[in-house]
Amino acid sequence: MTDSSVPARVLHLCLSQSWGGLEMYPGRVTPELQRQGWTVHGMALAGTRVADAFRAVGVEPLTVRSRMAAVLELPRILRYLEHHDIRVIHAHKSSDMQVAALLVQWRPELRLFFTDHMGVKKPKKDPYHRWAYAKAQRVFSISQATHEWNRAALPVPDERLVQLYYGIDLEAYRTPMSDQERWELRRSLGVDDQAVVIALPGRITRSKGHSVWLDALARLNDQPGLPHWQAVVVGEASGEDARPGGFADELRATVKRNGLDHRVVFAGFRGDLAACLQAVDIACIPSVKEAFGLAVVESMAARCAVVGSASGAIPELIDHDRGRIADPGDANDWAAALVELVADAGLRARLAATASDWVNRRFTLAGHVERLVGYYRG
Repeated sequence: MTDSSVPARVLHLCLSQSWGGLEMYPGRVTPELQRQGWTVHGMALAGTRVADAFRAVGVEPLTVRSRMAAVLELPRILRYLEHHDIRVIHAHKSSDMQVAALLVQWRPELRLFFTDHMGVKKPKKDPYHRWAYAKAQRVFSISQATHEWNRAALPVPDERLVQLYYGIDLEAYRTPMSDQERWELRRSLGVDDQAVVIALPGRITRSKGHSVWLDALARLNDQPGLPHWQAVVVGEASGEDARPGGFADELRATVKRNGLDHRVVFAGFRGDLAACLQAVDIACIPSVKEAFGLAVVESMAARCAVVGSASGAIPELIDHDRGRIADPGDANDWAAALVELVADAGLRARLAATASDWVNRRFTLAGHVERLVGYYRG
């Protein structure tokens, strides 16, 4: 049953300095929420990419200097909510629950929702977390794996804990790419037009599995008789990983040490990731721990043959008809999967077609948002 008295206005709260799937989510769902009749407001830390992402989709966010400043500025935030008649708040970071729960404490008519984008493994059943999570109408888990973790770790009854997969904007993948466009994109990525191109999309950080992937490529390089292949890292490092001598430099040193300079390209951050994925042949997601696997779904939508780690939620997305699974810690396992796919263009095409059809049926952004707003009003 839905409550038609709730105005179609929502504040997405994301006080994070980082930039990953969690932080991208509010900006990704905003256009579809607007299309379905909702007015979206945002709240973010000043000077962050989260704030910029809100602005990129036409939402000028309410900003604070820090999380502590948000607590101290609760009266200002409450006035903002009242002025705009906002009665739905959607929080995205566990530490945001302090601010969100305090807002509900002061205004009990507010409806609070929280998406756990990571999955909780350590119990959070102390008095503070019981108080904060008791304020939430629903807590969303983004996969079956995280749903089970959250059931065990969070002080939330089963009827308020909901498994809700992400959706993606499939329109970005539905226009066929011409040969000329594909050639130009490959050139911009630094790879040959005639190569079998293996991509690793995602942030450069240790948990994303770049090291085992490069070790697998070194083994692939020793295999005779394979078609010409190249590999491209699409993504950038940040923080400690980006500093001199950090993880990004370690990876470049590994490439040089293993004689892969002619094989591996670091393309950096790309704002046109959907197009880049359509220009490559194989996508690898070797993450050590993945709460959902957004890159898996995006790569499938782009009609890539996908190899994913047997960890976290990724096995929920890949079966033997849609791709290949490899042990996240076993370079030989990864190399075997890549040898199979590099050598067989027909197999790549079959896996890609099946995976693309599956994603188009199950992971539309419109379907995700329809379920979401049902809970907002429910």
